[in-house]
Amino acid sequence: MERDAADAASTPVLWFFAILAGALAAGAVIGFRALITGMEWLTTGHVGSLVEAARSLPPWHRALVGSVGGLLAGLALYWGWRWAARGPDGAVNLDYIEAARAGRVDLNNRTTLVRSLSSLLSVSTGASIGREGPMVQLGAWLAAELAHVAPLSAEQRSVLLVCGIAAGIGSAYHAPVAGVVFVLELALGFLAAQTVAPVLISSATAAVLMFGLVDPAPLYVMPTVNLVPTSLGMALLAGLVCGGIGWAMLALVDRGRSAFGRIRSLPLRLGAGGVLVGLLSAFVPEVWGNGYSTISHLLQGGSPWTWVLLILITKLVATLLSTGSGAIGGMFTPTLFVGATSGYLIAQVMSFWLPLAWVGDPRTLAVIGMAAMLTAVTHAPLMAIVMVLEMTNQFQLTVPVMLACGVAHAVSTQFGVKPMYGNPIEARH
Repeated sequence: MERDAADAASTPVLWFFAILAGALAAGAVIGFRALITGMEWLTTGHVGSLVEAARSLPPWHRALVGSVGGLLAGLALYWGWRWAARGPDGAVNLDYIEAARAGRVDLNNRTTLVRSLSSLLSVSTGASIGREGPMVQLGAWLAAELAHVAPLSAEQRSVLLVCGIAAGIGSAYHAPVAGVVFVLELALGFLAAQTVAPVLISSATAAVLMFGLVDPAPLYVMPTVNLVPTSLGMALLAGLVCGGIGWAMLALVDRGRSAFGRIRSLPLRLGAGGVLVGLLSAFVPEVWGNGYSTISHLLQGGSPWTWVLLILITKLVATLLSTGSGAIGGMFTPTLFVGATSGYLIAQVMSFWLPLAWVGDPRTLAVIGMAAMLTAVTHAPLMAIVMVLEMTNQFQLTVPVMLACGVAHAVSTQFGVKPMYGNPIEARH
């Protein structure tokens, strides 16, 4: 009874620190983006889109940048783990998702910094991984550091870590509501009454700062696409296809990690991944980076199916090489890439046999495919639905997106492959 009264009395204090956690997460996203820009300029002489930077370089230069970047990222991990091992927490890294599920805030400072540095080197030199994962990691770490000094109960301190994760996701993807749904569906697996208000406050704070300091537009700016009477049928097809591709993608990631695991030396392992992706980029520069700029181009329309098929295959291979080698980075945006290109291709292929009026705008299926693919690899359909609709501002597609995500979830959960981030409900039993 006394504890409940104390928690109630400190609730306004928790809200205040939730605001600070949101601001720190937004700062982490902005700061990491600035570091990537600086590293990109040092390695390529260009800033902005990594794909545009890759296109501006001769093939040998692209291959060299990827190779050297992979080797340096591996060396950063190798020497970094040795430095971390001398710290008070050793070299054991606690993932922020696992920390949130366990109600802990003791993230390892040294391993967080080491992983962030290695990720910076990989991401800025063309590795086919997401830059958003390290941003969220930094946001969660800063929130955990804030929790250590906050005059709150242990349970309320763990809420601050969740606030940092939600604000980091919302800041990185310009999707504040998706950040909230992410932590409630993936990190916690249930709705905790004490968690909801501070998480909403933190995510909203980060969104205000990102919209005011960076860009108020959705992450993917595209024209409004219209539904057609057969949109639900096409969404059903997209869900089936993306569910199968998502399941295969998870299985291939595991096999890639096992294959690269035979290389005992960490620098050589990441270096090998960098070399292979660098060589691939010598022929297809679009494999550089997380795929954001290519998705943006695709959502403007007019892309020929042959080009879309080429970048889908090569980007998927590059992503498997980068993640398999152990490069530190996220899988969200590469997954969205695979979903967008798959959906776009489904529409274009079906237009060979069906009237265009039945198929509709290929960009419609690109958006639907993004949500379906994200559902397939995370097994978190609510988060995928909200995130993709927020990122594209295509809320008129809510019903077909829901259908595709439901089908993709049903398909991808039938074969026993562990989803990205695991399952928070199963983790509690």
